[in-house]
Amino acid sequence: MEALTFAPRFELKKSTLHIALVGNPNSGKSSLFNALTGLNQKVGNFPGVTVDKKTGVSQLAPGLSVNIVDLPGTYSLYPKRADEWVTYKVLLNQDPAVKADMVVLLVDASNLKRNLLFCSQIIDLKIPVVVALTMMDLAAQKGIEIDVDGLERELGIPVVAVNPRKNKGIPQLKKIVELRARQLNLAPPRAFIGNQVLAAGAIQDVKRLFPEISDYTAIHYLINHEHFDLPSDQQQRIEAIEAAHSFNHTRIQADEILQRYGRIKQIMQHTVSEPDPLEKTLFTERLDKLLLDRTWGYIILLGVLFLLFQSVFWVAQYPMDAIDWTFSKLGGWLGQALPDSWLSDLLVNGLLAGLSGILVFVPQIMILFGLITILEDTGYMARISFLTDKLMRKVGLNGKSVMPMISGFACAVPAIMSARNIENRKERLLTILITPLMSCSARLPVYTMLIALVIPRTEVMGFFSLQGWVMMGLYMLGLVMAMVVSYVAKWFIHLKEKSFFILELPIYRAPRWNNVVVTMINKARIFVVDAGKVIMVISLILWGLSSFGPTHRSAVAAQYEERIRQHPDQASVLQKEKQASLLENSYAGVLGKVVEPVIRPLGYDWKIGIAVITSFAAREVFVGTMATLYSVEGGKDADQQTLRQRMASARREDGTPVYTLASGVSLMIFYVLAMQCMSTLAVVRRETRSWKWPGIQLAYMTGLAYVMSLIAYQLLK
Repeated sequence: MEALTFAPRFELKKSTLHIALVGNPNSGKSSLFNALTGLNQKVGNFPGVTVDKKTGVSQLAPGLSVNIVDLPGTYSLYPKRADEWVTYKVLLNQDPAVKADMVVLLVDASNLKRNLLFCSQIIDLKIPVVVALTMMDLAAQKGIEIDVDGLERELGIPVVAVNPRKNKGIPQLKKIVELRARQLNLAPPRAFIGNQVLAAGAIQDVKRLFPEISDYTAIHYLINHEHFDLPSDQQQRIEAIEAAHSFNHTRIQADEILQRYGRIKQIMQHTVSEPDPLEKTLFTERLDKLLLDRTWGYIILLGVLFLLFQSVFWVAQYPMDAIDWTFSKLGGWLGQALPDSWLSDLLVNGLLAGLSGILVFVPQIMILFGLITILEDTGYMARISFLTDKLMRKVGLNGKSVMPMISGFACAVPAIMSARNIENRKERLLTILITPLMSCSARLPVYTMLIALVIPRTEVMGFFSLQGWVMMGLYMLGLVMAMVVSYVAKWFIHLKEKSFFILELPIYRAPRWNNVVVTMINKARIFVVDAGKVIMVISLILWGLSSFGPTHRSAVAAQYEERIRQHPDQASVLQKEKQASLLENSYAGVLGKVVEPVIRPLGYDWKIGIAVITSFAAREVFVGTMATLYSVEGGKDADQQTLRQRMASARREDGTPVYTLASGVSLMIFYVLAMQCMSTLAVVRRETRSWKWPGIQLAYMTGLAYVMSLIAYQLLK
C-alpha cells in the first residue's frame, strides 16, 4: 500500500486515495465495506499483529479509485485490546505500513450518544472525515427522529444517511467522499471541545516538538507515547514535559470524557427527538426475553445445535452419494481402460483416490459453514456468548471465551488467535488450551466416514436421523470435555486478575444471503485448495509407500503368481490375498506393524495406525490415507467399489470385521479428543511464546484420547 500521511496542506494530485473505515462494533462497518468494494477485497493480517486486515478498492468517479482499509471496531481512542490498538495507531498516524488520506466514520443512529463519543475524538484529531449514519431504520423503529442537516451543522463535518444492506445512500456517500477528497487540506473547522484547557502548558510544549499535530493529538502523545515509534530523544523530552507539568493521565481522560458527553447532550437536544423509553418495547427485546431465559434459552440453544447437525446429514447426503458414485465409476472405467502399469496404478489408486477423498466432503463443509454464517448474521451467535457466560465462569472462563470456542468448530488456528480479545491472562490461557477440543471442520470428514460406516441409517421417533444424533454427540463430547479440562486446569494456573464481561448484543436481522453463499464458496475453496494440497501430497507419498517395499516383497509376489498358475480356478481369491499380502509387506505395512501393538487395545489395525500417524499433518488426511491404502490393497477389483464399501468389507486375520460399532466409536472418540494438528501446536507456541503450553496440550489431549477410546472399545466390544 502506498504510504500517505494526514498532511495539513495536502492537494489531490493522484488518482488513488487511501481511506480508513472506522466505527463502533456492530455499527454496520462490514456491510458498508462490502457495498463499497464488492468482490475487490483482500484479507490479510496487520503487520506484526494477528488481527484481520480487510482492504478493498472502490471506484468513486471516473479516474478516481479509492483503497479502503476496514479497521477493527472500537468504542473510543483509549484502546485496551490488540485490535483496538491497530485502529488507534492508524488514526494517530503511528502505523508505518497503513496510512490513510481520510476517514469514513460509521455512526449508529439508534445508539447516537455512544457513537458520537468516538466521532468527537476523531474530529479533534483534525483528520478529514465523513460520517456515514447507519441504522436509521432501527432508529425509526425506536421512534427516534434525527435532523441529519442539523447534526451536520453541529459537528461541522459531512453527514450522509446510508443503509448498506439495501444499497441506499451509497451513491450519495461516494459523491461526498469524492468532494471531501478534493479538499483534504481542509481539516474540520472547529474543535469539538476545548482540548487546550485540559492541559494547556503540556500541550503547548508537545506541539513545539510536533508543530503539525492538533491539541487533542498532543494529549495522546502525552498519554501513549511509549507505544509510538519515536526516537529516544523525543521520548525522553515528552517524559520530561509530563514530569514538568505533573500530567495525570487518568484525570485528563476523565475530564475529557465528561466534557465530550456534555457537548453531545447539547447536540442531541437540538437535533434528535426521542420517545419515552418506556413507551415501546422492540421485537429484539421481546425475543431476547425468550432466547436469553435461564431455562428456555439453553433448551433453544440445544435445539438449534441439534438442527444444525441434523441438517448436515439431511441435505448433504444426496450430493455426497453422487460424488462418491461418480468417482467409483470413473475409477472402475479407468482401471479397465488403462494398461496394467505402475503409472496407471498411480493415477487410479493414488491421484484419483486422493481426489475423491477431498471432494466427497465439500457438500457437508459448505452446509455447515453456511448455517453458522446464518447464525452470525442474524445476531444469535452473540446471544450464545451472553447466555453461556455464567456457565463459563464456573470452569474458569468467561463469556468472551465462547466466541473462540465456537470459532474452533471451523478451525482452531484462527480461533486461538481470536483469544487475544480476552484481557484476563488466565482466562485467555485456559481458552487456548481447550479450544482444540472443539470439533473443527477437519474432523468432519472423519466423523462422516465413520458414522456412515458403523451407525445404521435409521430414524429416531420416525423423523430424526440416528446418524445426526451421533454427529451432535461427538461435538457435544468435545465441548463437555473442554469444560472439564478447564475446570481442572484453573487450579494449576496461578494467575489472579479480575475479569469483566461486557458485550453489546446486535439487533436481530435477516441474514444476507449473498454473504452466506460467498462464505460457503470460500470455505469450500479453502478446504479443496489448502487441505486438498496436503491430502494429495500425503496420498501420493502413501501410494509410493504402499506400492513398494523391502526386497523380500518381490518374493511374496512370485509365490502368489506361482499359486495362481497352479490353481487357476481360485485366481480371484488368490489375487485378493496377493494384494493384501503385498500391502502388508510394503513400507507402509512395516510402519503400521510397528505401531499396531500400541493401538490394538483400542480396536485398531495397522492400517488405522498409519492413518493416525499421517493425519497428524492434518486430521482430514485420514480419509485420503484410507482411500489410498484400500485402493492399493484391492487393486483393480476395488475400482468398482466406493471407499465405504471397501472399508465395510475389511477383515482381520481371524475373519472378523475391522470396523465394528466398538472400533468405530473408539476411533471417533480418539479424533474428538486427540491433538492431531501440527498447525495448532505452532500457533499455540506463537501465542504463548513458549513450547511449554503446546507440550502440555499435546500430552494431555493424546493421553485423554487414548484412555477414553480404550474405555469405549472395551465397553462396546
